[in-house]
Amino acid sequence: MLGGVLSRALLLRLRIVLATVGCLALLVGGASGGPRTQQAARQKPSVSAEIWALQQRAGQGDATAQLNLGNAYRYGRGVRMDLAQAMTWYRKAAEQGLPEALYNLAVMYEGGWPIQPDYSEAMAWYRKAAEQGYAPAQYSLGAVYDTGRGVSRDDAQAFLWYRKAAEQGYARAQYNLGAFYDTGRGVSRNDAQAFLWYRKAAEQGHADAQCSVGAMYGAGQGVPRDDVQAVTWFRRAAEQGHPKAQYNLGVMYGKGQGVSQDDAQALLWYRKAAEQGWPEAVAWTRNRAEQGDAVAQFALGEMYLVGRGVPRDEVQAVAWTRKAAEQGHARAQLTLAAMAGNGQGIPRDDAQAAAWFRRAAEQGDAEAQYHLGVAYECGCGVPKDYAQAAAWYRQAAEQGFADAQFNLAVFYRLGQGVPLDLVEAFKWSTVAAGRLLGDQQKANAAFLEATATMLTAERRAEAQQRASEWLAAFEKRKK
Repeated sequence: MLGGVLSRALLLRLRIVLATVGCLALLVGGASGGPRTQQAARQKPSVSAEIWALQQRAGQGDATAQLNLGNAYRYGRGVRMDLAQAMTWYRKAAEQGLPEALYNLAVMYEGGWPIQPDYSEAMAWYRKAAEQGYAPAQYSLGAVYDTGRGVSRDDAQAFLWYRKAAEQGYARAQYNLGAFYDTGRGVSRNDAQAFLWYRKAAEQGHADAQCSVGAMYGAGQGVPRDDVQAVTWFRRAAEQGHPKAQYNLGVMYGKGQGVSQDDAQALLWYRKAAEQGWPEAVAWTRNRAEQGDAVAQFALGEMYLVGRGVPRDEVQAVAWTRKAAEQGHARAQLTLAAMAGNGQGIPRDDAQAAAWFRRAAEQGDAEAQYHLGVAYECGCGVPKDYAQAAAWYRQAAEQGFADAQFNLAVFYRLGQGVPLDLVEAFKWSTVAAGRLLGDQQKANAAFLEATATMLTAERRAEAQQRASEWLAAFEKRKK
């Protein structure tokens, strides 16, 4: 996201580490492997012993083995994925009447794997499995009648098969059965029955059902009204990423229904729903942003930046992010700095990027402090100044920002902006270890290994003790 400044900083950091510790081989490694690796590759059997045994049993007519071999080919487990082979073995098991194989074969016909979709074939195989009481097939047969795929739509038949699967505890069928009672499709409308089946599915974690249960508690539909219960069920669905539930939870916080009124929490949930395109949440966020709410302005800017809930538009992203940044919103300042550094929505301007990084950094934003350190180290938008770079790296490092901890370690190793101190270098590299990713992680591992060779056992123990004490204090501060 931070583009030019970050890429230049990473390249510089890797060059420093490689030049300092001479560990290019550790970071790059051989492309083709040595003779032993190549020989092992040549000798590796084509399939595992487990797959070979499965193939033998399947070939001898073992229906369960045929099903499992079909699954192996379908998902590429132990063999190369091959949908035609999967279908072949499913058919062999299905012809022996194995319900799961009947169902899997139907799924492949319906989905068109590896052939063109054939809904009539899918229907026939679903029915065979459903008539044996296999709940997923009963649900799927209900869905075929519900949607009219390859058969005339029939709400009564859909209801019948949903009910069979629902009575076996199949959550998706329970939810659909609740929806039929809720709307009067295929059965007389019955709010109490709708609530009952929604609740059964909700208790199994079905997010749509949880949202519906919340709505029924909120409206007093099929159950006495209970705003606290409504909030509980909206929250369960919202935490699974359900946009309507997220919006509804925002409404409850905004109105103080079933929960203490809290505009910040309302905005949080509206924003989550808006980022998934829920229309009412998008409209609410825009309205608040237009009224000057900095948090909403930042949220709307991010939505335009990534195209969540609104068309992607970097110019609009800059405009709304700037409004929030100018009101002192630290994360908006950080984002605006990144956009200026990348030339996203505005001409690239390293000086502006550094200025916005500084404003966020001065508010204590660790990521901004790190990037301001990078700017001073590289001379990007500010004069190169290793002492300033080290100072900002330290502030971010003390807040637990791993990239800053690694950079500070390198500075101590080189005596760059700080006195040369191998013990402090080893300490900060140890603290950062395990929390870095990608090339930074590899560079830190190489750096730590090389620095260890420059220290006596006593000095290494001292550095490790300092790292342990810092980590303990940091964990205590977080509580």
